[in-house]
Amino acid sequence: MIVTFEHVDIPAADGGVMRTFVAAPKPAGRYPGIVFYSDISHLTRTSLRSCVRLAGHGFVVAAPEIYRRIEPAGTVIAFDDAGRARGMDNAARTPVAHFDADCRLALDHLAAFPAVAKGQLGAAGFCIGGHLAFRAALQPDVKGTVCFYGTGIHNGKLGQDADAGSLQRGAEIRGPLLLVWGEHDPHIPAEGRATIEHALRERGVAFTQRLY
Repeated sequence: MIVTFEHVDIPAADGGVMRTFVAAPKPAGRYPGIVFYSDISHLTRTSLRSCVRLAGHGFVVAAPEIYRRIEPAGTVIAFDDAGRARGMDNAARTPVAHFDADCRLALDHLAAFPAVAKGQLGAAGFCIGGHLAFRAALQPDVKGTVCFYGTGIHNGKLGQDADAGSLQRGAEIRGPLLLVWGEHDPHIPAEGRATIEHALRERGVAFTQRLY
């Protein structure tokens, strides 16, 4: 499917803006919307390609810059040791309340987007973005979520918060959840995956897992 894409600056209540990459199918119509979260490197070419690919399958995709309060709009962090340290430091300086507020901002922007079908919102994300997508799933209007290698879900660590309590709130997830894991991922060991599975089953969450 032919798609369009652009960067938009969404005004925030704190007076700032949230730079967001939006990719959408070009043919007229109404499509499901996805809030798409990057890893700690912000909106790299890899993340943008993923957004465009999803749009090509018939989704309107909005990918916000997760460190908008720290990094200048348009910042892309390099895939190297210095970039990793910078991204991790940005995460450590961001409270979960800020992540949650920006999630709501992104969802509201998508819901108002002319090409998004009413009531058809979802979320997806990679690495820290996988955890942010899990947090998005707690929102009542999110109908489905995919978390790729979501770090910190098993122990609650997210940003500045030592324990964001994401798993404890699992019963709030209303839509189906897909969790994608890497078998040898050092950040989410087998014990961590087992903790997540047990907690989600205990809370009655409809979920599927894929281990690669």
